[in-house]
Amino acid sequence: MTLSILPRLRGAMCLFATVLVTAPAAAQLSVDVTGQIENDLRIAIPPMPAQQNVETPAGSTELLGQKIAEVIANDLRNSGLFTPLGPDGMPRPSIAAVTNPEFERWSAMNAEALVQGFVRSAGGDSQITVGCYLFDVALKSELTRQGYVVAPRDWRRAAHRCADLIYSRLTGESPFFDSRIAYIAETGPKDNRVKRLAIMDSDGANHRFITNGQSLALTPRWSPDYKSIAYVSYVGKTVRIYIYDVDQGRQRAILETNNAVFAPRWSPDGRTLLYSMASGGNTDIYKIGVNGGRPVRLTNTPGINVGGSFSPDGARIVFESDRSGGQQIYVMNADGSDQRRISFGGGRYATPEWSPRGDLIAFTKIAGNFRIGVMSPGGGNERLLTNGWQDEAPTWSPNGRVLQFFRTSQGRGGRSSIWQVDLTGVNLRQIQTPVDGSDPAWGPLLQ
Repeated sequence: MTLSILPRLRGAMCLFATVLVTAPAAAQLSVDVTGQIENDLRIAIPPMPAQQNVETPAGSTELLGQKIAEVIANDLRNSGLFTPLGPDGMPRPSIAAVTNPEFERWSAMNAEALVQGFVRSAGGDSQITVGCYLFDVALKSELTRQGYVVAPRDWRRAAHRCADLIYSRLTGESPFFDSRIAYIAETGPKDNRVKRLAIMDSDGANHRFITNGQSLALTPRWSPDYKSIAYVSYVGKTVRIYIYDVDQGRQRAILETNNAVFAPRWSPDGRTLLYSMASGGNTDIYKIGVNGGRPVRLTNTPGINVGGSFSPDGARIVFESDRSGGQQIYVMNADGSDQRRISFGGGRYATPEWSPRGDLIAFTKIAGNFRIGVMSPGGGNERLLTNGWQDEAPTWSPNGRVLQFFRTSQGRGGRSSIWQVDLTGVNLRQIQTPVDGSDPAWGPLLQ
């Protein structure tokens, strides 16, 4: 009897309705984001053949076919939802077999799905074309295909987009692999840390330092259009909020003060920044236009009000405040009205961040250890996802289903590193960086 991945996955969908997959797919996964992963799909990913093996500035097309398959396999493996097979140790299919697979071969390997593709180029600086195909092995049918035309140096983007295509087709979820992370790169002794702004791909590749460490860089955030990064810079007693233009390599200050400033956060339309500033013994949240101008104060209560983050529609802001005697999470309208507390569990709450889906708020829970958790915008359904000694400052993936944060190890020389966990709390992994890392900021999906 021939079984496709569809009946098994549909059965799983009946068990879990938290993530409702509605795309008219022939095969989809069901993921219970409140509990456990239901499926661990075996996907064969052989090296991609080259239509003609020619040299490009990024390597030969046959070499790129191997490297692209490796990136696709790593992306899918790191999502925690799939078990990729290959590309190492797998035969490279012929060009003719890319669209007409030998299904019996892959079925004999117990592969349930198959990803094949090709690389084509005229050589030299000519653009490369990467074909990406997904098949249901049991049904011997094609599920989806897409082609990507990129400069040879951008071959990794083609691989990430192919992985995004497969992830979306099989889960019904929006993807997140073709995106970037900004973070703070840290070096030096703990009492004299050098903190530089850095960026990298979502899997840690293509790492690049942005600032040279002569000033202290903190709390970066990508603009909604991916063109700029807002961050706080300290030079002596002078504090500035900079907007750094990534393509131009230039930055401009939109705020300069001698007061302590924290956590600039973009509005969804990219026209406004939130920030927190200590002044006169109080700390409050302000908003300012991205071209500068007169700041507008949004909170005005005794205590510390920090960490604002807009809802996806820009109508509300989540923030933390100790006005009730300890750090708790509050929400307010974007004009500062209707401020109300939403966290009431034991311990303290910090660094709230609204999901790009609008359905959850991530936070740092301080109750002995520092842990990463999520709750609904109304404050209910609180769940903790990590159990480290000091995990803090969550940032959402573009699809709102994965979180990155930074973890500090215990001891006088405690190191900081960037980690990733999905909403099951099961798929936890470290993102490799060349030096210590903190304050990750996950940008939107690249266009």
